[in-house]
Amino acid sequence: MPVARPTYGGQAVIEGVMIRGPRAMAIAVRQPDGAIVLRSEPLGGIYSAAMRRVPLLRGVSVLWETLALGMRALAWSAAVAGGAPADAAAARTLGLVTWLTMAASMTFGVVLFFLLPVLGTAWLEAFLPGLAVVALEGVIRIALLIGYVWAIGRSPEIARVFQYHGAEHMTIHAFEHGQAPTVPAVRRFAKEHPRCGTSFLLTVGVVAVLVFALLGSPPLWWRLASRVLLIPLIAAIAYEAIRFAGFHQRWPVVRWLFAGNLALQKLTTRTPDDEQIQVAIAALDRAIVEEQAASPSAA
Repeated sequence: MPVARPTYGGQAVIEGVMIRGPRAMAIAVRQPDGAIVLRSEPLGGIYSAAMRRVPLLRGVSVLWETLALGMRALAWSAAVAGGAPADAAAARTLGLVTWLTMAASMTFGVVLFFLLPVLGTAWLEAFLPGLAVVALEGVIRIALLIGYVWAIGRSPEIARVFQYHGAEHMTIHAFEHGQAPTVPAVRRFAKEHPRCGTSFLLTVGVVAVLVFALLGSPPLWWRLASRVLLIPLIAAIAYEAIRFAGFHQRWPVVRWLFAGNLALQKLTTRTPDDEQIQVAIAALDRAIVEEQAASPSAA
């Protein structure tokens, strides 16, 4: 029987997988020589703060920690996959260049997915009702998301990351169903998972339509500003929706409402090979050990 409350999540990194629990995280990366290198650490501060238990507020907290923790994991995995010794790679922290890169990426995402659809539909207000314009804005936003994911997936490098993404999902599925962490056991599970970050992005697009519809048809300058200012609220609502769906997959109506999320993951996941699954299993095994060590009962 699946566990009632999922514990672990993660993401694909360069030639590897990161798995995190409430109190610890672990990364496993395949080196050029074929060896699997592991890095793990307990999580404190923003990663385990009380804010993570407050509805809506926890969505903003999780969004920020996903960016920060994900960038750290990507930087380390890229160094290891490139041949750097694991200890030397671990010494690399998020410097100014990394933060600037993250800021530039976030700015690009806001402009592409939130502001561009507004500019592309503003002229239609002279011909269509305000709600219809907001709906078209949402359709364009979701179409841009799907098109962007499809386009980057054409790259062989990104396609390989998507294979590790599939391995991560399949391994977590196996764990949640109480299966032994072996390659044959993991292979029996789907490469799509309801709590995926891809599902979160699509849910953000849908929630945005509902939230922006409540604003009506304000002046263009305020419409543009509101699309940026309301991102934290939209992200918080989307996180709660994904969390609810993850806990209630047995409900047919929930599976129907979130079917689009799993369908989109067909673009962001690829079927992994055995070696990639081995990496995901190694990350999960280490995360479980670190989580148990960081548990208050272990103190």
